[in-house]
Parts: sequence; structure tokens; C-alpha cells
Amino acid sequence: MSPALSTIILLVISNIFMTFAWYGHLRLSASGVSASWPLYAVILFSWGVALLEYCCQVPANRIGYEGNGGPYSLIQLKVMQEVITLVVFVVFSIMAFEGFELRWNHIAAFALLVGAVYLVFMK
Repeated sequence: MSPALSTIILLVISNIFMTFAWYGHLRLSASGVSASWPLYAVILFSWGVALLEYCCQVPANRIGYEGNGGPYSLIQLKVMQEVITLVVFVVFSIMAFEGFELRWNHIAAFALLVGAVYLVFMK
């Protein structure tokens, strides 16, 4: 598999874990799974999930970074990661939270981020 594709796949996987670490506990609490957990337990749970995120994020950046022979500059890696984060977050929110509504301003903000990716990849 090419370094470019490996980087993107690892970034997607890492962002799935990151989104669950940051927001999944809210869904778990709402469903009653972790509603009675003390805050420190929720933090430790989220930290454990975030460790899995780092297990994908760090290799993605090492493989993808042009300084290590990869195809992407630092800024390209960062902007790509932000767009992937937004896509994963929106999909997660639609699936996990009743009443989550994607509005025109959210779509406009997403379009601006895609524009940022385009600009970052211009030579």
C-alpha cells in the first residue's frame, strides 16, 4: 500500500478513536452505561480510547511526513487531519445523537475546510 493511502487510512482510524474518546462518553452516559461513573473513571476510559488513537495517529504522521520520505508536508498533514476529523465527527453525531441536525452553516464551514485542503495542496 502506498504511503499516501496508508496515511489517510490511519488518519481516519485514529479520528474514529479520537471522536469516541472525546464525545463517546456523552453517548454512553445518555444511554445509562456510564451515567453513574465518577468523572475520574470517565477520564480514564477516554484516555484509554485516546491511547488507541495515538497508536494510529503517530504512525500516520511518520509515514506521511515528507521529511521521512512520505508524500505530505506538515501543513498538508494537519489540514487533511482536520477535514477527516470533521467528517468523522459529523457521521458519529448523526449516528449517535438523536436530534443532531446538519444545517447550512455547518455545510458552508465544511466547504471552507475543503477549500483549505485544496489551497494547501496547490504548488
